[in-house]
Amino acid sequence: MVFGRSERRPRPAPAEPVTLKILVAGGFGAGKTTLVGAVSEIRPLRTEERLTEAGRPLDDLHGVEAKSTTTVAMDFGRITVRDELVLYLFGTPGQDRFWFLWDELARGALGAVVLADTRRLADSFAAIDYFERRGLPFVVAVNCFEGADRYPAEAVRDALDLDDAVPVMLCDARVRESARDVLVAVVEHAMRRGAQQREPALP
Repeated sequence: MVFGRSERRPRPAPAEPVTLKILVAGGFGAGKTTLVGAVSEIRPLRTEERLTEAGRPLDDLHGVEAKSTTTVAMDFGRITVRDELVLYLFGTPGQDRFWFLWDELARGALGAVVLADTRRLADSFAAIDYFERRGLPFVVAVNCFEGADRYPAEAVRDALDLDDAVPVMLCDARVRESARDVLVAVVEHAMRRGAQQREPALP
């Protein structure tokens, strides 16, 4: 009987995770920085500056009077959803005067979150219009602030005149699990829409 060393097959190298870029957008004070910070597994990059008297004519604080800082470029964070899927999050500035940054931030993004605040729901229109024009899939997430009126998702859909295919959900941007659910919804929505667009047209 011959004893020999059994041939060992080399283990395959672990596959590199898929990395996807997601934008987090919405009106001034809607909770974008909070959401990125709640889910990020790295220390989030923030470009916040204190609000000053000089900016008061430009920044409408109605409904968010307690806000003392504002994002002037972007927020950045990262979350590993599964071993094979990593999301890079880019939070956009909410004020009109920083819109020139949006085109660069949107480059290469899979999809977006539009955070909505029912106290200032009209502030969501600009982001919604932007993503609709670019054809970028997005989810509307209503950030449920304490003391703000609560409305069913379908009421928000009607108020924002959204297409039936756009997911609308309620969330708490401060809670990691809630914010993570929103990001997963963006990925799933973008994947579904991509699959629909690849389907051959019926003769």
